Amino acid sequence: MLTELLAARPGCAPGRWTPCPPPRDRAAWDGLPASDRWIAAGNEAARSGRHVPPLPLSLWLEFSHTGNRSHFEQAYFTRRRTLCRLVMAECCAWTGDFLPLIADYVWAICEESAWQLPPHNSYVRDAPQLPLPDARRPVVDLFAAETAALLAMAHYLLGRELEQYAPGIRARIRREVEARALRPWRTRHFWWMGSGSEPMCNWTPWCTQNLLIAAALLGPASRLPDAVRQAAYSLDCFLKDYGEDGCCNEGAQYYSHAGLCLFNALELLCALAPGVFEDAWRQPKLKNMAEYIAHMHVDGPWYFNFADCSAKPGRRGVREYLFGRRVGSAALAAFAALDYAAAPDPEGLDAPDMSDGINLFYHVQRAFAEAEVRAFARSLRGAAPAPGDIWYPSVGVLTCRRGPYALGAKAGGNDDSHNHNDTGSVTLYKDGRPLLIDVGVGSYTRKTFSPRRYEIWTMQSSWHNLPEFDPEGARIQQLPGPDHRAAGVQVAPALDGIAMDLAPAYPPVPGLGYYRRTVRLTANGLTLTDETDCPAPAALTLMSVEKPAVERGTRVALGGLGRVVLEAPARIETEAVPVTDPRLRIAWPDTLYRTRIYFTGRLALRVE
Repeated sequence: MLTELLAARPGCAPGRWTPCPPPRDRAAWDGLPASDRWIAAGNEAARSGRHVPPLPLSLWLEFSHTGNRSHFEQAYFTRRRTLCRLVMAECCAWTGDFLPLIADYVWAICEESAWQLPPHNSYVRDAPQLPLPDARRPVVDLFAAETAALLAMAHYLLGRELEQYAPGIRARIRREVEARALRPWRTRHFWWMGSGSEPMCNWTPWCTQNLLIAAALLGPASRLPDAVRQAAYSLDCFLKDYGEDGCCNEGAQYYSHAGLCLFNALELLCALAPGVFEDAWRQPKLKNMAEYIAHMHVDGPWYFNFADCSAKPGRRGVREYLFGRRVGSAALAAFAALDYAAAPDPEGLDAPDMSDGINLFYHVQRAFAEAEVRAFARSLRGAAPAPGDIWYPSVGVLTCRRGPYALGAKAGGNDDSHNHNDTGSVTLYKDGRPLLIDVGVGSYTRKTFSPRRYEIWTMQSSWHNLPEFDPEGARIQQLPGPDHRAAGVQVAPALDGIAMDLAPAYPPVPGLGYYRRTVRLTANGLTLTDETDCPAPAALTLMSVEKPAVERGTRVALGGLGRVVLEAPARIETEAVPVTDPRLRIAWPDTLYRTRIYFTGRLALRVE
């Protein structure tokens, strides 16, 4: 799509992109509604970050020695988060007080041996990581591109002031961004740049957006047409893997890095090649991609989740609002504006994910759009259109709402990006609270993106709301890969239910020909019926945050929120599941619960 639009206008005059007014424009910066908050955040960052966190070799090597990546990332991301806050505070205060510490952080980042993360230190997709980085051959990964954009924004905003404080620092920034990011992007091929039919993921728009920022602000103007061509091609490679329905198969958490980065990258292309890409915004697919996040929202902080996605993926805000306005989605703009206005931390400064808060352009974008977004939220008087029921055939996701209940059902298969073996699983909310849950994903380690991925319990079907065959013997679970998917999927015309055969998602099971799951949602709750020709027992898992209590073998109370009612008595077991992982604790308390219902042939139940 984008390459075709560019080919139709080969001689277009290059444009220029300006991210915001420069801070010397005091009328623009002094009028920002959040300037006091940015200054306060900068003062706190200056106190807590008076010394730049060290990044010794031992931290880098932890990944290859033990598989731990979080210790390195804690220091790495803290450097970048702190720099963002300091720069925003200086631009708002305009006193010069933050400049020495800003220069320290800029210098430290320029001195790093590598900008990629240890788990991304390879030159071939999915190849084993190299133990040490090669400074002569930089790897452009997600965070090398983020770092290039961060330094380019710092240079744009405070380059003159930094140069007065430390003569030569601007040249150092330009040299490092060119050598570590822009030149490799021009002269080498990284897998995320796209190649024909090779599948892409959120890396493509995420890296492309940030490299366009760096190229637009620091690269020579003569190179911009090449950057535009490469970006258009890469984004087309990303778009080809989306269905026309716009569903993100990586889940709601990755919408921020997939759909929203596509939005900003396309806005950059429109600025750098005026008049060339405007028709793209009118494509229904882009509007569907934008609105996906509203359909995944349940209530408050809660979302339908699958794959490597948390049930609490974060608040919506300025980028979603701007995306909605750009594609003509009043519903998305309203949802995003109201969510932003209700957020206790609208700047995202307290985001628990270490990699959040490191993109300086997002901070600037938020600061300069805040007044408009809040005004729009006030005009809505607290009401936004409720998302309708929707079926996403490209991924096999159904969401629907009836009365106090909201259902998310996942058909599809086990070959999604960031896949969990969750084909056929359901999640259920009541009164905006989680009743049947998808646990999500824990902190990333070396095992997470390796052949041992499915040794991690949160990835396994036995820890989703799914059956396990031979539960007291082989414990047969679903397998990953394109061949393991639901068959015979039928969606109710009213979008209040779905039926499918789950047997193909499992390896061969003696006597198993079919496993038919049927779910339907009404204002009275969820009915779930599983029928199979497998002659051996199976065990259905139900995951909950509410503590289960078994009543006479036919009922399971889920705290005070709801209950599971069986059609016939069955053996029921429950167990507490300790939750210690920091990433899981973002969404869940220290204990979750698994209920196991043993049956042969047929199991019918209601969740109410």
